[in-house]
Amino acid sequence: MRLGLWAPLPHTIRPEPEIDLALEELGTQGLGLPQDRSFRFILDTVLRAEELGFDITLVAERLVARDLEAWSISSALAVLTKRITIMTAAHPGIIQPQMVAKMGASVDRLSGGRFAVNVIPGNRPHEFELYGNGSWLTDQRQRYQRMEEFVAALDGLWTSESFSLDGAFFRIRDGKLATRPMSRPRPQIFAASGAELGKDVIARYCDTWFISHAPGLQAYESNAAAIAADIDDMRERAGRHGRSPGYGLSTYVICAPTMEQAEAEAAELDRIPGATVAAKALGAGLVGTPQIIAQRIRRYEAMGLDCLMLQFHPMQQGLETFAREVMPLIRA
Repeated sequence: MRLGLWAPLPHTIRPEPEIDLALEELGTQGLGLPQDRSFRFILDTVLRAEELGFDITLVAERLVARDLEAWSISSALAVLTKRITIMTAAHPGIIQPQMVAKMGASVDRLSGGRFAVNVIPGNRPHEFELYGNGSWLTDQRQRYQRMEEFVAALDGLWTSESFSLDGAFFRIRDGKLATRPMSRPRPQIFAASGAELGKDVIARYCDTWFISHAPGLQAYESNAAAIAADIDDMRERAGRHGRSPGYGLSTYVICAPTMEQAEAEAAELDRIPGATVAAKALGAGLVGTPQIIAQRIRRYEAMGLDCLMLQFHPMQQGLETFAREVMPLIRA
């Protein structure tokens, strides 16, 4: 099981004092010297996760939020870390696949072959309207066609000496990526989609599928059953193309001495402003004592899940608790 950590950008985690200060500085010109507070928090957390044995970190892209830009963060992390994989989010329609191929190859080289990309069709129209120059697509079929062309272009540019694509959204004629990635055969491509069209794209091209699940702690058992069925379904889809992708789950962890304490903290999430991402992620059920959490992780692993992308609160304290109390149980 690969253990992953959401890089703690301010708008991807629950509010906490250091993040509140970082947000104030990010929105005020001239504040934040000598180094941006939000990046210092990200770097300290990711370095500690690397030291504790985490395998991968996800750098999300929140373009309309008061966050640093994902590719800038990823480039810095690539140089300042030593072992952990840096996975950067990319939105087809906001950024061209040719640029992602070039930037991805660059980050892959800066990191010594530790780069991956997370392709996101997108669900924030205002981001596409502003940063994609009005590129939001209301038609779902078109969004997934654009995603398919995007991923096909990445794969082709990274693995071929010359690549051409005559698509509805992207056109490449005799494209040659002069700067080649270190990773062989190419950097890994992750993606998340619960839509049938999206799953078909993932089955054909992607290396790891982040599986969706329903929100709410009460949904754990039904989610676990659905995840097992989803893995079986994707194995069949990918098998038709001679492929065998990995399976990931993005979730929030609440580890406490008793189940009652953990559930009480989980109940608070729905009442906390700014905690919507964490609240939705409770459905995977990694809430409880270290033994319960480890048991549920092993259950997911037995289904075929091989990557967890985790969040905690407070982020650094929760990371330490998980490493101390849970990781020895799942690594044994």
